[in-house]
Formats: sequence, C-alpha cells, structure tokens
Amino acid sequence: MAAVGDEVSTGVARRIALGAQGFGGGRPRRVDVRAVRRAIRQAGVLQLDSVNVLCRSHYLPVYSRVGNYPRAMLDELSWGAERELFEYFWGHKAALIPLENYPLMRWRMRAAERQVWADELSPEVTAPWSVVAGMRRLTAERPGYVDEVLRLVTEQGPLTAGEASPDGVRRKRTDPDPDPTTGKMWNWQDAKIAIEYLFCAGLVTIAGRRHFERVYDLTERVLPADVLEAPEPTADEARRELVRIAARGLGIGTLRELCGGSGQAHFPLPAATGREVIGELVDSGELIPVRVEDVKQQAYRWHEAEDQPVDARALLSPFDPLIWNRDRTHRLFDFFYRISIYTPAPQRIHGYYVLPFLLGDRLVARVDLKADRQNSALVVPTLTPEPNGADFVEPLAAELRQLVTWLALDHIRITATSPAAKSLTQHV
Repeated sequence: MAAVGDEVSTGVARRIALGAQGFGGGRPRRVDVRAVRRAIRQAGVLQLDSVNVLCRSHYLPVYSRVGNYPRAMLDELSWGAERELFEYFWGHKAALIPLENYPLMRWRMRAAERQVWADELSPEVTAPWSVVAGMRRLTAERPGYVDEVLRLVTEQGPLTAGEASPDGVRRKRTDPDPDPTTGKMWNWQDAKIAIEYLFCAGLVTIAGRRHFERVYDLTERVLPADVLEAPEPTADEARRELVRIAARGLGIGTLRELCGGSGQAHFPLPAATGREVIGELVDSGELIPVRVEDVKQQAYRWHEAEDQPVDARALLSPFDPLIWNRDRTHRLFDFFYRISIYTPAPQRIHGYYVLPFLLGDRLVARVDLKADRQNSALVVPTLTPEPNGADFVEPLAAELRQLVTWLALDHIRITATSPAAKSLTQHV
C-alpha cells in the first residue's frame, strides 16, 4: 500500500491519541455508572494483572479518566448478575471487554477449540503458552481428561482451577520430563491447563473472582442468552470490527500499532491480513492515511478522531491502554518507559510500581507508589521528574490526595528523597 496523506506533527498526534482515550475533555463533574461505562469504552479494554502493590490494575484506567468512583461499581459491571463486561484475551493480554464484543471473539474461540494456536505465521489466535504446551501433552498423554474436567464443571460449577481436578493428581517439578507449564512462574497443573483451554475455547467462562482467583462455570450459565444467541460475524467481519475498535481507541496509529503482532497492538493479525483490513477501512473512509512527524511507517487516523486541547491530570497504570505500547509511548511522549516489577531490585532506576504522571498533554514525572494497607498509608518511595521542566508538584499533590481517598487510606507517606519529593512533601 502506497504511503499517502498529510503530515501530522507529533503534538497533534499526541493530542489525538489522548482525546481518543478519554483524556481530552477532563474528568466528569458527576461520577456515576454512565461515566464509568464511557471510560471503559474509551479505554477499549481493561487489562487484568495480579500485581496488587497499589491496587489491581484494571481499576486504575477508569480512575485515571473519571476520578473517585466506587470500585464496587466496576466489580458489578465485571462479575455481577447484570454484568456488562466479560473476561477474555485481548491480543495476548487477559482483559475485561464490553459484552457487546463477545460475538467478535467467537471465531477465535472456535479456532482455540480446534487447537489452532498462534505462531509466527498466524499470530491472531492466541493463548497462554501454558495452555498451548500443556494441551499438546494432555492430548497425547491423557486423552479424555479435558472432557472429565468439563463434566466436573457442568455437575459442580462454578469452580476454581484447583477444584476442577477429577482425580486430584498433581504433577511435580521433579517428575521425569517435566511439563514446561509447571515452571517456577506458573506451575500450572493439568486441571488448570484443561480449564484454561476450555476458557480459551469459550466452553467455560469466568463467573467471578475469589480473592482474585478465577472461578469458572459453563458459559451459558454466566453470560446472557441474548449475547450468546447474537448473530455470529464471519472471521473477516470480526477482524474488521476489532480493528475499528482499536482505531477508535488509538485515534491515530501505524498498521503495527493497530493490528501488528508481538504485543504491539490491541489485536494482532498476520501482516498480510492486517494490510488487507486496513486497506478496506481506508477504502470505506473510516481510516485516513497520514504521516506522523519523524515516524517512517505509514499511519492512519480514525475518521472521527480530532485534535483538541487536552487539560489532563492523571496517574497512569503501567497497563493503561494509552501507554501499554511502549514504543508508541516513546514516540508520542518522548517517554522511554519499561515496567520494573520483574526487574531485580539493584537494577531498578525509577522504583518498583512506577506510574507515569500525565499533566496537560505530556508525561511529566514517574511516581513509584505503594499502598501500605497495614498502616493505611499511600507510600511514595521514588519520584523522578522528566527533563521537560514542567511544574508538576502541586497538581501531583492534588492527585495523590484524591488517590488516597479513593483507596480508602488515611495518609500519604513520602519516603523519596529527591528534590522534587521534598517539594511534594510540603504540598501534601
């Protein structure tokens, strides 16, 4: 596809991206369920992660966009009787997704049921490696085992993975030829592999969370009948709609950012398929080819995305859709960001759970945060200003005061010792 389109400055591209993600108009004056729904749809998805140093990551993008909302409201939308979200994989990431998008995932579920897994040639059907490697072994070694797990869920569900073992047999790391899925990080047992496969295939889904552990049940007992009975789009129709969702959420992006593999995009597609879908959306006028300043790759702007003033003030989760593509974050914000939770302590530069601080349309500081629940304190172990010289201390103090209230903590404790941290101490 030939490169075409007007050139867009980095500043314009940045404001378009921020507006698409819900930061353009500031936080709503009234925080209610409509504001929370709107924030979820602007974010596109809420990535799930088990790290709970500050709070669970899926709560934070909504907070960043609307402010002090009840987390129980998001719990109800996610796992309540009248749920409006469901859990599945967005790209390779476990996420909460608006329920109306469930039919768009059905073709992926069918491919997973047939064990058509992602690889370098076909990155669009993804599953955790523990499922892929585990199912290859289970299919050969324990034929019928997955059916036994499904029967147990059918008869006794909802169940956790630990409760879903038909025979209670547990593999050990010392077993000969150990399953790679029972490694140090995941240590997945056969029942976990089987039930996660059933989840990827759409035969079971997540009924709720118990101390953040997944609870599985038959999909038809969890999701509304009208969603399950909705017309199923073809794979091509689903791909187009998923790229539309990504384009609305990004506002502006390259093909790789819209639908590339390797964790770069909202939803990965094979390169040839991605180019075909992008071409169709260009032909329909939904995507407008543009060139972004200093970016070699062809970019595309969603036809409704606008350059608008941005007056934002928000701490961003490391898993916020605005910044989860680290290369795009670097290009748009001149902000080189890598999460540090898996980095050995001596090698960490900015802290452990570091949240970028968005002020206006720039990322102006890195704030390491921790909720010390035993002492009811929001702790700031490290604070690192960006070299752009923005005066951020007073707005950050206001943001931290609101955050400590939202987390139901009593006070802020700043243990950081940088000059910026000393100034922040005077304001909080």
